[in-house]
Amino acid sequence: MVQLTMDLIAKNASHKNRSEEDFGQYLQKITHLNLSDKNIDSIGDLSFCKNLRVLYLYDNQINQIQNLDFASNITHLYLQNNRISSIENLSSLKKLEKLYLGGNCITVVEGLDKVGELRELHIESQHLPLGEKLLFDPVSLNSLAKSLSVLNISNNNIDELEELAVLENLSYLKAVNNRLKHMKDLEVVLKKWTKLHRIDLTGNPICQKPKYRDRIIVQSQTLESLDGKEIQEMERRFLMNWKASRAARKKSNERIIDEHAAYVQFSDSETPYLTLPFHDSHSVKKKADFLDLSHKQKVARKPLSGIRERSSQMKTQVEEESEVTAEVV
Repeated sequence: MVQLTMDLIAKNASHKNRSEEDFGQYLQKITHLNLSDKNIDSIGDLSFCKNLRVLYLYDNQINQIQNLDFASNITHLYLQNNRISSIENLSSLKKLEKLYLGGNCITVVEGLDKVGELRELHIESQHLPLGEKLLFDPVSLNSLAKSLSVLNISNNNIDELEELAVLENLSYLKAVNNRLKHMKDLEVVLKKWTKLHRIDLTGNPICQKPKYRDRIIVQSQTLESLDGKEIQEMERRFLMNWKASRAARKKSNERIIDEHAAYVQFSDSETPYLTLPFHDSHSVKKKADFLDLSHKQKVARKPLSGIRERSSQMKTQVEEESEVTAEVV
């Protein structure tokens, strides 16, 4: 196998015929170094490359991130398609903005708590053990909360996004071909991601949910693209107006039901019958009037059953409309 050293750089440099002193100066000046697809299995001493900004090491056999303490100026690090199993030894990369780790063997996103300027993390398509999903260390997530704006976690068996809600600056999430299936979980994070402009969930079970696109558009006011398809302002306005109309109608129906219920409760309260004082001098006719009054009051209470029935019907109607609303919005 091959180790990444100064000698390897020299063999691949365009300054082969220059003196050793010239080459040393060259190493100190270079800002971009591309050693991709060189069958490299380990990173050796690169301490002379103090001004290195961009390092390409993708498509190699590297199994560990190491010997990058010198690289305090690196902003872009490309390590995709290697054999790396752990994110480590990056604390010296204070200026790192973009980290590419796709196609490795990483099981936990960790070791990023000292990389406070990271804006993009690409960690898609990890070679995970059968049945396992990519996990996230809360400490690293909290450290990235204010800086990370682009996250690619595609093809990692992920089934929920709630723990990623702390990424308040996220503008683009790519989570293609995972196992996301719950709209409520998605709605929770969409409320937190107030700067989100693009999201791609293609290939997840959630995409088959009724009115999937409509519900996401209504939930996120900042979203401009969903699954690679642009969201038109007219489309959002129509859905928002429709949702508002449904909500107003539901509220009106609930108010009517409450009013009917209050009336029924008042009318159905226990009311004593009208009684007349009894004296021996009262005629039989007055006793008959007493009986008539009681009878009239009982008759007057019969229509209440009809009111209850109408209230019950209206409540059922509102509940049915609420179920439809939940399915659509």
